[in-house]
Amino acid sequence: MTSPQLPDLIRPVYGRILRKYKVAFETLKLGESPLHLLQVTDLEPLLKGRDPFRDVSSFPFWIKLWESSMVLAALLAKLPPAPGQTLLELGAGLAAPGLAAAQAGYRVTLSDYEQDILDFARVSAAVNGLDKVDFRLLDWKNPPDLGTFDTIVGAEILFREEFFEPLLAVFDRMLAPGGTIYLSHDMRRKSLPQFLKLAEGQYEIAVSTRKMRSEDETLTVIVNRLRRRG
Repeated sequence: MTSPQLPDLIRPVYGRILRKYKVAFETLKLGESPLHLLQVTDLEPLLKGRDPFRDVSSFPFWIKLWESSMVLAALLAKLPPAPGQTLLELGAGLAAPGLAAAQAGYRVTLSDYEQDILDFARVSAAVNGLDKVDFRLLDWKNPPDLGTFDTIVGAEILFREEFFEPLLAVFDRMLAPGGTIYLSHDMRRKSLPQFLKLAEGQYEIAVSTRKMRSEDETLTVIVNRLRRRG
């Protein structure tokens, strides 16, 4: 996708991004509703050879459109909400799931821990004509009061054990009664079973899998659905 015309209010945001990164708009096909996402094109200077499964403390997870994000986006695109339903994406990064949910009709809040990351999501939302999406900085260890949400989602957010308890506290605080959580991860993410073990005391957990083929390998993506017990 060539660079589109941007609304006047979003041009300064796009300008900030261009001063730091090489970027392009790529299209993620979700049935009849393609999603145009602003992405970093020159990844290696940022990755510096780091491995997302070994160097979890230093890997910049937000810069890559993960297979798990694509799977979660496709799922949400097929789950049209009841009128007025709200959704929070945690660790949104490039925000494919949250923006797909906004296209489907959810009232969406995208959250991450740095303004630079949210800038990418702001530009992508504008390009897709999604002008009612909210953007919030969110530190899981010191979360602001965002209210509650009918649905909470996250893709590749369970990579550091130190964040497990804070994340469960965020779920407890921000999931509305009767709400649902969807978490999507590469099956190779070794920390996932540890987190689910912690969560199973509070949540009923369902699991589904989907295989994703890339140029040189086949990946298995796990989607977990969590609902409060009782």
